[in-house]
Amino acid sequence: MGKQLHIVMFPWIAMGHMTPFLHLSNKLAERGHKITFFLPNKAKQQLQHSVLYPSLITLHPITIPHVHPLPLGTETASDIHLHLTGHLATALDLTRPEVESLIKGLTPKPHFIFYDFAYWVTEIATELGIKSVHYNVVCAASLAIALVPDRNVPRDRPLTMEDNAQPPPGYPSSNVVFRGSEARHMLLLGMEFGSGLTFYERITTAMKLSDAIAIRTCREVEGNFCDYMSAQYNKPVFLTGPVLPDIDDNIPLEAQWAEWLGRFEPGTVLFCAFGSQFILEKDQFQELVLGFEMTKLPFLLALKPPSGCASIEEALPEGFKERVGERGVVHSGWVQQPLILAHPSVGCFVNHCGFGSMWESLMAASQIVMVPQLGDQILNTRLMAEELKVGVEVEKAENGWVSKESLCNTINLVMDQGSEVGCLVRKNHAKWRQIMVNQGFMSGYFDTFVKDLEMIMGT
Repeated sequence: MGKQLHIVMFPWIAMGHMTPFLHLSNKLAERGHKITFFLPNKAKQQLQHSVLYPSLITLHPITIPHVHPLPLGTETASDIHLHLTGHLATALDLTRPEVESLIKGLTPKPHFIFYDFAYWVTEIATELGIKSVHYNVVCAASLAIALVPDRNVPRDRPLTMEDNAQPPPGYPSSNVVFRGSEARHMLLLGMEFGSGLTFYERITTAMKLSDAIAIRTCREVEGNFCDYMSAQYNKPVFLTGPVLPDIDDNIPLEAQWAEWLGRFEPGTVLFCAFGSQFILEKDQFQELVLGFEMTKLPFLLALKPPSGCASIEEALPEGFKERVGERGVVHSGWVQQPLILAHPSVGCFVNHCGFGSMWESLMAASQIVMVPQLGDQILNTRLMAEELKVGVEVEKAENGWVSKESLCNTINLVMDQGSEVGCLVRKNHAKWRQIMVNQGFMSGYFDTFVKDLEMIMGT
Protein backbone atom coordinates (compact mmCIF):
# COMPACT_ATOMS: atom_id res chain seq x y z
CA MET A 1 0.00 0.00 0.00
CA GLY A 2 1.12 3.55 -0.74
CA LYS A 3 0.77 6.59 1.46
CA GLN A 4 -2.14 6.64 3.90
CA LEU A 5 -4.70 9.15 2.72
CA HIS A 6 -6.88 11.21 5.06
CA ILE A 7 -10.26 11.90 3.43
CA VAL A 8 -13.16 14.02 4.67
CA MET A 9 -16.63 12.84 3.59
CA PHE A 10 -19.45 15.39 3.55
CA PRO A 11 -22.48 14.02 1.66
CA TRP A 12 -25.92 15.55 1.20
CA ILE A 13 -27.92 14.87 4.38
CA ALA A 14 -30.17 12.15 2.96
CA MET A 15 -29.80 8.43 3.65
CA GLY A 16 -29.61 7.70 -0.08
CA HIS A 17 -26.42 9.79 -0.21
CA MET A 18 -24.86 9.17 3.20
CA THR A 19 -25.12 5.37 2.89
CA PRO A 20 -23.17 5.11 -0.42
CA PHE A 21 -20.59 7.58 0.92
CA LEU A 22 -20.16 5.25 3.90
CA HIS A 23 -19.80 2.20 1.64
CA LEU A 24 -17.06 4.13 -0.17
CA SER A 25 -15.46 4.97 3.20
CA ASN A 26 -15.40 1.30 4.18
CA LYS A 27 -13.67 0.39 0.91
CA LEU A 28 -11.05 3.10 1.44
CA ALA A 29 -10.50 2.10 5.07
CA GLU A 30 -10.14 -1.53 3.97
CA ARG A 31 -7.04 -0.32 2.12
CA GLY A 32 -5.72 1.48 5.19
CA HIS A 33 -6.94 5.02 4.56
CA LYS A 34 -8.31 7.33 7.26
CA ILE A 35 -11.83 8.78 6.97
CA THR A 36 -13.51 11.66 8.80
CA PHE A 37 -17.23 11.58 8.00
CA PHE A 38 -19.46 14.62 8.70
CA LEU A 39 -23.16 13.86 9.22
CA PRO A 40 -26.11 14.84 11.45
CA ASN A 41 -26.23 13.27 14.90
CA LYS A 42 -29.42 11.34 14.13
CA ALA A 43 -27.79 9.83 11.04
CA LYS A 44 -24.71 8.91 13.07
CA GLN A 45 -26.88 6.78 15.32
CA GLN A 46 -28.46 5.09 12.29
CA LEU A 47 -25.22 4.42 10.41
CA GLN A 48 -22.79 3.61 13.22
CA HIS A 49 -23.43 -0.15 12.84
CA SER A 50 -22.34 0.02 9.18
CA VAL A 51 -18.83 1.25 10.02
CA LEU A 52 -16.61 -1.77 9.36
CA TYR A 53 -13.29 -0.14 10.37
CA PRO A 54 -13.93 2.00 13.48
CA SER A 55 -10.21 2.54 14.06
CA LEU A 56 -9.98 4.33 10.69
CA ILE A 57 -13.46 5.81 10.18
CA THR A 58 -14.68 8.57 12.50
CA LEU A 59 -18.32 9.62 12.24
CA HIS A 60 -18.29 13.27 13.31
CA PRO A 61 -21.74 14.76 14.08
CA ILE A 62 -22.57 18.28 12.94
CA THR A 63 -25.45 20.49 14.01
CA ILE A 64 -28.15 21.11 11.41
CA PRO A 65 -29.57 24.60 12.13
CA HIS A 66 -33.31 25.08 12.19
CA VAL A 67 -34.70 26.78 9.08
CA HIS A 68 -38.33 27.85 8.73
CA PRO A 69 -40.64 26.16 7.65
CA LEU A 70 -38.87 22.89 8.46
CA PRO A 71 -40.27 21.04 11.49
CA LEU A 72 -38.19 21.43 14.63
CA GLY A 73 -35.61 18.68 14.91
CA THR A 74 -35.25 18.15 11.14
CA GLU A 75 -31.81 16.73 10.38
CA THR A 76 -32.16 14.66 7.21
CA ALA A 77 -34.34 14.41 4.12
CA SER A 78 -36.10 11.43 5.71
CA ASP A 79 -37.64 13.82 8.27
CA ILE A 80 -39.54 15.91 5.74
CA HIS A 81 -41.75 15.84 2.67
CA LEU A 82 -40.02 16.19 -0.70
CA HIS A 83 -41.38 19.71 -1.30
CA LEU A 84 -39.42 21.04 1.73
CA THR A 85 -36.05 19.72 0.55
CA GLY A 86 -34.91 23.10 -0.76
CA HIS A 87 -35.12 24.51 2.76
CA LEU A 88 -32.99 21.61 4.00
CA ALA A 89 -30.34 22.73 1.50
CA THR A 90 -30.42 26.15 3.17
CA ALA A 91 -29.82 24.43 6.50
CA LEU A 92 -26.91 22.51 4.96
CA ASP A 93 -25.32 25.78 3.82
CA LEU A 94 -25.63 27.22 7.33
CA THR A 95 -23.32 24.47 8.60
CA ARG A 96 -20.41 26.09 6.74
CA PRO A 97 -18.78 27.82 9.76
CA GLU A 98 -18.87 24.62 11.82
CA VAL A 99 -17.61 22.46 8.93
CA GLU A 100 -14.79 24.90 8.17
CA SER A 101 -13.73 24.98 11.82
CA LEU A 102 -13.78 21.19 12.04
CA ILE A 103 -11.71 20.74 8.88
CA LYS A 104 -9.10 23.25 10.07
CA GLY A 105 -8.80 21.35 13.35
CA LEU A 106 -8.26 17.91 11.84
CA THR A 107 -4.92 16.16 12.23
CA PRO A 108 -3.32 15.09 10.10
CA LYS A 109 -4.50 17.63 7.54
CA PRO A 110 -6.84 15.93 5.06
CA HIS A 111 -5.62 15.22 1.55
CA PHE A 112 -9.14 15.19 0.05
CA ILE A 113 -12.69 16.22 0.75
CA PHE A 114 -15.49 14.30 -0.97
CA TYR A 115 -18.84 16.12 -1.26
CA ASP A 116 -21.86 16.47 -3.51
CA PHE A 117 -24.38 19.26 -2.67
CA ALA A 118 -22.16 21.48 -0.44
CA TYR A 119 -20.44 23.29 -3.33
CA TRP A 120 -18.84 25.78 -0.95
CA VAL A 121 -16.47 23.22 0.59
CA THR A 122 -14.28 23.72 -2.48
CA GLU A 123 -13.46 27.23 -1.24
CA ILE A 124 -12.43 25.83 2.15
CA ALA A 125 -10.40 23.09 0.46
CA THR A 126 -8.58 25.51 -1.84
CA GLU A 127 -7.66 27.80 1.05
CA LEU A 128 -6.21 24.87 3.01
CA GLY A 129 -4.48 23.11 0.09
CA ILE A 130 -6.88 20.15 0.08
CA LYS A 131 -8.09 18.48 -3.12
CA SER A 132 -11.86 18.36 -3.65
CA VAL A 133 -13.70 15.47 -5.32
CA HIS A 134 -17.36 15.71 -6.31
CA TYR A 135 -18.69 12.21 -5.66
CA ASN A 136 -21.90 11.22 -7.45
CA VAL A 137 -24.08 8.39 -6.18
CA VAL A 138 -26.53 8.45 -9.11
CA CYS A 139 -25.98 7.03 -12.58
CA ALA A 140 -23.76 8.86 -15.05
CA ALA A 141 -26.63 8.86 -17.57
CA SER A 142 -28.80 11.03 -15.33
CA LEU A 143 -25.93 13.45 -14.68
CA ALA A 144 -25.21 13.68 -18.39
CA ILE A 145 -28.81 14.41 -19.38
CA ALA A 146 -29.57 16.95 -16.65
CA LEU A 147 -26.49 18.38 -14.96
CA VAL A 148 -24.06 19.54 -17.62
CA PRO A 149 -23.27 23.09 -18.81
CA ASP A 150 -24.80 22.40 -22.24
CA ARG A 151 -28.19 21.83 -20.59
CA ASN A 152 -28.20 25.64 -20.07
CA VAL A 153 -31.14 25.91 -17.68
CA PRO A 154 -32.60 29.46 -17.89
CA ARG A 155 -32.50 31.58 -14.74
CA ASP A 156 -34.80 34.39 -15.89
CA ARG A 157 -38.00 32.32 -16.20
CA PRO A 158 -39.52 29.07 -14.92
CA LEU A 159 -38.65 25.91 -16.79
CA THR A 160 -41.25 24.52 -19.16
CA MET A 161 -41.86 20.98 -20.38
CA GLU A 162 -40.55 22.09 -23.78
CA ASP A 163 -37.20 23.04 -22.19
CA ASN A 164 -36.81 19.47 -21.01
CA ALA A 165 -38.14 17.61 -24.02
CA GLN A 166 -34.71 17.14 -25.60
CA PRO A 167 -31.40 16.01 -24.08
CA PRO A 168 -28.45 18.44 -24.26
CA PRO A 169 -26.29 18.58 -27.42
CA GLY A 170 -24.05 15.54 -27.83
CA TYR A 171 -25.86 13.44 -25.20
CA PRO A 172 -24.67 9.92 -26.02
CA SER A 173 -27.93 7.90 -26.01
CA SER A 174 -31.31 7.97 -27.71
CA ASN A 175 -32.64 5.26 -25.40
CA VAL A 176 -31.77 6.54 -21.92
CA VAL A 177 -34.08 9.55 -22.02
CA PHE A 178 -37.32 10.90 -20.57
CA ARG A 179 -40.41 10.49 -22.73
CA GLY A 180 -43.55 12.60 -22.90
CA SER A 181 -44.81 13.66 -19.50
CA GLU A 182 -41.73 12.13 -17.83
CA ALA A 183 -39.93 15.39 -18.66
CA ARG A 184 -41.73 16.86 -15.63
CA HIS A 185 -38.97 15.30 -13.53
CA MET A 186 -36.57 17.84 -15.01
CA LEU A 187 -38.56 20.78 -13.62
CA LEU A 188 -36.64 20.31 -10.35
CA LEU A 189 -33.58 21.73 -12.10
CA GLY A 190 -35.02 25.24 -12.13
CA MET A 191 -36.37 25.20 -8.57
CA GLU A 192 -34.67 27.15 -5.82
CA PHE A 193 -32.59 24.78 -3.72
CA GLY A 194 -31.17 26.74 -0.79
CA SER A 195 -29.03 29.91 -0.60
CA GLY A 196 -30.68 31.56 -3.63
CA LEU A 197 -29.44 28.87 -6.03
CA THR A 198 -31.45 26.60 -8.28
CA PHE A 199 -30.83 22.86 -8.03
CA TYR A 200 -29.11 22.97 -11.44
CA GLU A 201 -26.83 25.82 -10.37
CA ARG A 202 -25.94 24.12 -7.10
CA ILE A 203 -24.82 20.83 -8.63
CA THR A 204 -23.16 22.19 -11.78
CA THR A 205 -21.28 24.74 -9.66
CA ALA A 206 -20.20 21.97 -7.30
CA MET A 207 -18.79 19.98 -10.22
CA LYS A 208 -17.15 22.96 -11.92
CA LEU A 209 -15.28 23.91 -8.74
CA SER A 210 -13.98 20.39 -8.02
CA ASP A 211 -10.52 19.07 -8.78
CA ALA A 212 -12.08 15.84 -10.07
CA ILE A 213 -15.48 14.22 -10.51
CA ALA A 214 -16.04 10.69 -9.23
CA ILE A 215 -19.03 8.51 -10.13
CA ARG A 216 -20.29 5.32 -8.56
CA THR A 217 -20.41 3.34 -11.79
CA CYS A 218 -18.28 1.27 -14.15
CA ARG A 219 -17.03 1.87 -17.68
CA GLU A 220 -18.54 -1.32 -19.07
CA VAL A 221 -22.05 -0.04 -18.27
CA GLU A 222 -21.76 3.76 -18.59
CA GLY A 223 -18.45 4.55 -20.25
CA ASN A 224 -19.97 6.77 -22.95
CA PHE A 225 -21.79 8.89 -20.36
CA CYS A 226 -18.64 9.24 -18.24
CA ASP A 227 -16.62 10.41 -21.24
CA TYR A 228 -19.35 12.97 -22.01
CA MET A 229 -19.20 14.27 -18.43
CA SER A 230 -15.41 14.60 -18.62
CA ALA A 231 -15.68 16.59 -21.86
CA GLN A 232 -18.46 18.81 -20.50
CA TYR A 233 -16.52 19.77 -17.37
CA ASN A 234 -13.01 19.51 -18.84
CA LYS A 235 -11.69 17.54 -15.89
CA PRO A 236 -10.96 13.92 -14.95
CA VAL A 237 -13.84 11.59 -14.14
CA PHE A 238 -12.86 8.74 -11.82
CA LEU A 239 -14.98 5.60 -11.47
CA THR A 240 -15.31 3.66 -8.24
CA GLY A 241 -17.33 0.76 -9.60
CA PRO A 242 -20.71 0.01 -7.97
CA VAL A 243 -19.26 -0.04 -4.41
CA LEU A 244 -21.73 -2.51 -2.96
CA PRO A 245 -21.28 -3.69 0.64
CA ASP A 246 -19.92 -7.21 0.95
CA ILE A 247 -22.28 -9.88 2.25
CA ASP A 248 -21.09 -10.99 5.68
CA ASP A 249 -21.03 -14.79 5.72
CA ASN A 250 -21.33 -14.66 9.50
CA ILE A 251 -24.76 -12.98 9.31
CA PRO A 252 -27.40 -15.47 8.10
CA LEU A 253 -30.74 -14.69 6.54
CA GLU A 254 -33.35 -14.17 9.25
CA ALA A 255 -34.99 -17.46 10.17
CA GLN A 256 -38.54 -16.40 9.25
CA TRP A 257 -37.49 -15.64 5.66
CA ALA A 258 -35.14 -18.60 5.33
CA GLU A 259 -37.94 -20.92 6.46
CA TRP A 260 -40.58 -19.31 4.25
CA LEU A 261 -38.42 -19.16 1.12
CA GLY A 262 -37.33 -22.76 1.73
CA ARG A 263 -40.88 -23.96 1.05
CA PHE A 264 -40.70 -23.14 -2.64
CA GLU A 265 -38.96 -24.52 -5.71
CA PRO A 266 -35.80 -22.80 -6.99
CA GLY A 267 -36.41 -19.71 -9.11
CA THR A 268 -40.15 -19.45 -8.43
CA VAL A 269 -40.53 -16.70 -5.81
CA LEU A 270 -41.18 -13.06 -6.73
CA PHE A 271 -39.40 -10.57 -4.46
CA CYS A 272 -40.46 -6.92 -4.55
CA ALA A 273 -38.79 -3.99 -2.77
CA PHE A 274 -39.21 -0.29 -3.56
CA GLY A 275 -36.67 1.33 -1.22
CA SER A 276 -37.00 3.34 1.97
CA GLN A 277 -38.68 6.47 0.55
CA PHE A 278 -41.09 4.94 -1.96
CA ILE A 279 -44.62 5.46 -0.51
CA LEU A 280 -47.55 4.57 -2.73
CA GLU A 281 -51.08 5.90 -2.73
CA LYS A 282 -53.50 3.33 -1.30
CA ASP A 283 -55.24 2.64 -4.62
CA GLN A 284 -51.93 2.05 -6.43
CA PHE A 285 -50.69 -0.11 -3.54
CA GLN A 286 -53.77 -2.31 -3.80
CA GLU A 287 -53.47 -2.53 -7.58
CA LEU A 288 -49.86 -3.72 -7.25
CA VAL A 289 -50.53 -6.41 -4.65
CA LEU A 290 -53.45 -7.66 -6.74
CA GLY A 291 -51.04 -7.88 -9.70
CA PHE A 292 -48.79 -10.17 -7.68
CA GLU A 293 -51.79 -12.26 -6.68
CA MET A 294 -52.74 -12.63 -10.37
CA THR A 295 -49.38 -14.21 -11.23
CA LYS A 296 -50.27 -17.34 -9.20
CA LEU A 297 -46.62 -17.42 -8.09
CA PRO A 298 -45.31 -17.14 -4.50
CA PHE A 299 -44.26 -13.62 -3.57
CA LEU A 300 -42.59 -11.59 -0.82
CA LEU A 301 -43.28 -7.85 -0.95
CA ALA A 302 -41.24 -5.45 1.19
CA LEU A 303 -43.32 -2.26 0.99
CA LYS A 304 -44.06 0.67 3.25
CA PRO A 305 -47.70 1.23 4.27
CA PRO A 306 -49.34 3.49 1.67
CA SER A 307 -50.31 7.10 2.29
CA GLY A 308 -52.97 7.48 4.95
CA CYS A 309 -52.54 3.96 6.34
CA ALA A 310 -50.90 3.15 9.65
CA SER A 311 -50.22 -0.48 8.73
CA ILE A 312 -49.98 -2.86 5.79
CA GLU A 313 -52.91 -4.90 7.12
CA GLU A 314 -55.43 -2.07 6.86
CA ALA A 315 -54.26 -1.29 3.31
CA LEU A 316 -54.64 -4.78 1.81
CA PRO A 317 -57.57 -5.42 -0.56
CA GLU A 318 -60.59 -7.15 0.90
CA GLY A 319 -60.16 -10.93 0.99
CA PHE A 320 -56.54 -10.72 -0.23
CA LYS A 321 -54.94 -12.57 2.70
CA GLU A 322 -57.49 -15.36 2.56
CA ARG A 323 -57.02 -15.84 -1.20
CA VAL A 324 -53.21 -15.91 -1.27
CA GLY A 325 -52.74 -17.82 1.99
CA GLU A 326 -49.15 -18.85 2.68
CA ARG A 327 -47.87 -18.21 -0.86
CA GLY A 328 -47.88 -14.42 -0.46
CA VAL A 329 -46.35 -12.15 2.22
CA VAL A 330 -46.53 -8.35 2.37
CA HIS A 331 -44.05 -7.02 4.93
CA SER A 332 -43.57 -3.40 6.02
CA GLY A 333 -40.33 -3.78 7.99
CA TRP A 334 -36.70 -3.77 6.94
CA VAL A 335 -35.45 -6.92 5.20
CA GLN A 336 -32.00 -8.24 4.29
CA GLN A 337 -32.40 -7.50 0.59
CA PRO A 338 -29.03 -8.85 -0.65
CA LEU A 339 -29.47 -12.11 1.30
CA ILE A 340 -33.02 -12.57 0.03
CA LEU A 341 -31.85 -11.97 -3.55
CA ALA A 342 -29.13 -14.57 -3.02
CA HIS A 343 -31.65 -17.25 -1.96
CA PRO A 344 -32.09 -19.91 -4.68
CA SER A 345 -35.91 -19.78 -4.46
CA VAL A 346 -36.04 -16.16 -5.67
CA GLY A 347 -36.62 -16.04 -9.42
CA CYS A 348 -37.64 -12.44 -10.06
CA PHE A 349 -36.77 -9.10 -8.45
CA VAL A 350 -39.42 -6.40 -8.94
CA ASN A 351 -37.90 -3.07 -7.91
CA HIS A 352 -37.99 0.72 -8.36
CA CYS A 353 -34.52 0.74 -9.96
CA GLY A 354 -32.92 3.12 -7.53
CA PHE A 355 -29.19 3.10 -8.20
CA GLY A 356 -28.39 0.69 -5.35
CA SER A 357 -31.15 -1.72 -6.36
CA MET A 358 -30.03 -1.46 -9.98
CA TRP A 359 -26.58 -2.79 -9.12
CA GLU A 360 -27.97 -5.41 -6.71
CA SER A 361 -30.33 -6.69 -9.39
CA LEU A 362 -27.46 -6.96 -11.89
CA MET A 363 -25.43 -8.96 -9.38
CA ALA A 364 -28.32 -11.31 -8.50
CA ALA A 365 -29.30 -14.33 -10.59
CA SER A 366 -33.04 -13.55 -10.68
CA GLN A 367 -34.99 -11.94 -13.50
CA ILE A 368 -35.49 -8.16 -13.33
CA VAL A 369 -38.77 -6.23 -13.55
CA MET A 370 -38.70 -2.47 -12.99
CA VAL A 371 -41.33 0.00 -11.75
CA PRO A 372 -39.54 3.40 -11.60
CA GLN A 373 -41.16 6.50 -10.12
CA LEU A 374 -38.60 9.31 -9.85
CA GLY A 375 -36.29 10.91 -12.41
CA ASP A 376 -33.05 9.00 -11.95
CA GLN A 377 -34.96 5.72 -11.44
CA ILE A 378 -36.56 6.18 -14.88
CA LEU A 379 -33.15 6.69 -16.51
CA ASN A 380 -31.65 3.75 -14.60
CA THR A 381 -34.53 1.65 -15.89
CA ARG A 382 -33.99 2.74 -19.50
CA LEU A 383 -30.30 1.90 -19.14
CA MET A 384 -31.19 -1.59 -17.90
CA ALA A 385 -34.10 -2.29 -20.24
CA GLU A 386 -33.01 -0.63 -23.48
CA GLU A 387 -29.21 -0.34 -23.43
CA LEU A 388 -28.20 -3.49 -21.54
CA LYS A 389 -31.48 -5.36 -22.20
CA VAL A 390 -31.28 -7.25 -18.92
CA GLY A 391 -34.81 -6.60 -17.63
CA VAL A 392 -38.24 -5.27 -18.53
CA GLU A 393 -39.98 -2.06 -17.48
CA VAL A 394 -43.64 -2.32 -16.50
CA GLU A 395 -45.76 -0.30 -18.91
CA LYS A 396 -47.67 2.57 -17.33
CA ALA A 397 -50.80 4.45 -18.29
CA GLU A 398 -50.56 8.10 -19.34
CA ASN A 399 -51.14 9.20 -15.74
CA GLY A 400 -48.26 7.05 -14.48
CA TRP A 401 -50.60 4.37 -13.13
CA VAL A 402 -49.39 0.74 -13.06
CA SER A 403 -52.31 -1.65 -13.51
CA LYS A 404 -52.46 -5.11 -11.98
CA GLU A 405 -52.75 -6.57 -15.48
CA SER A 406 -49.65 -4.74 -16.73
CA LEU A 407 -47.59 -5.83 -13.72
CA CYS A 408 -48.79 -9.45 -13.94
CA ASN A 409 -48.17 -9.64 -17.69
CA THR A 410 -44.63 -8.25 -17.37
CA ILE A 411 -43.72 -10.66 -14.59
CA ASN A 412 -45.13 -13.62 -16.52
CA LEU A 413 -43.24 -12.49 -19.62
CA VAL A 414 -39.83 -12.64 -17.95
CA MET A 415 -40.63 -15.76 -15.91
CA ASP A 416 -41.81 -17.74 -18.93
CA GLN A 417 -38.86 -19.92 -19.98
CA GLY A 418 -40.23 -20.05 -23.52
CA SER A 419 -40.90 -16.37 -24.14
CA GLU A 420 -38.60 -14.57 -26.56
CA VAL A 421 -38.28 -11.53 -24.31
CA GLY A 422 -37.69 -13.67 -21.22
CA CYS A 423 -34.95 -15.61 -22.96
CA LEU A 424 -33.29 -12.44 -24.26
CA VAL A 425 -33.11 -10.66 -20.90
CA ARG A 426 -32.08 -13.87 -19.13
CA LYS A 427 -29.19 -14.36 -21.56
CA ASN A 428 -28.04 -10.71 -21.38
CA HIS A 429 -28.36 -10.60 -17.61
CA ALA A 430 -26.27 -13.76 -17.25
CA LYS A 431 -23.56 -12.17 -19.43
CA TRP A 432 -23.42 -8.94 -17.42
CA ARG A 433 -23.63 -10.74 -14.10
CA GLN A 434 -20.68 -12.93 -15.06
CA ILE A 435 -18.61 -9.82 -15.78
CA MET A 436 -19.44 -8.24 -12.43
CA VAL A 437 -19.08 -11.24 -10.16
CA ASN A 438 -15.79 -12.13 -11.79
CA GLN A 439 -13.06 -12.16 -9.17
CA GLY A 440 -11.10 -8.94 -9.27
CA PHE A 441 -13.70 -6.87 -11.14
CA MET A 442 -14.83 -4.75 -8.18
CA SER A 443 -11.46 -4.64 -6.43
CA GLY A 444 -9.75 -3.72 -9.71
CA TYR A 445 -11.95 -0.66 -10.07
CA PHE A 446 -11.23 0.43 -6.57
CA ASP A 447 -7.48 -0.08 -6.82
CA THR A 448 -7.49 2.10 -9.94
CA PHE A 449 -9.62 4.69 -8.16
CA VAL A 450 -7.11 5.02 -5.32
CA LYS A 451 -4.28 5.38 -7.86
CA ASP A 452 -6.27 8.13 -9.59
CA LEU A 453 -6.54 9.98 -6.28
CA GLU A 454 -2.82 9.64 -5.64
CA MET A 455 -2.15 10.93 -9.16
CA ILE A 456 -3.97 14.24 -8.62
CA MET A 457 -2.69 14.72 -5.05
CA GLY A 458 0.47 16.40 -6.24
CA THR A 459 -1.08 18.48 -9.00
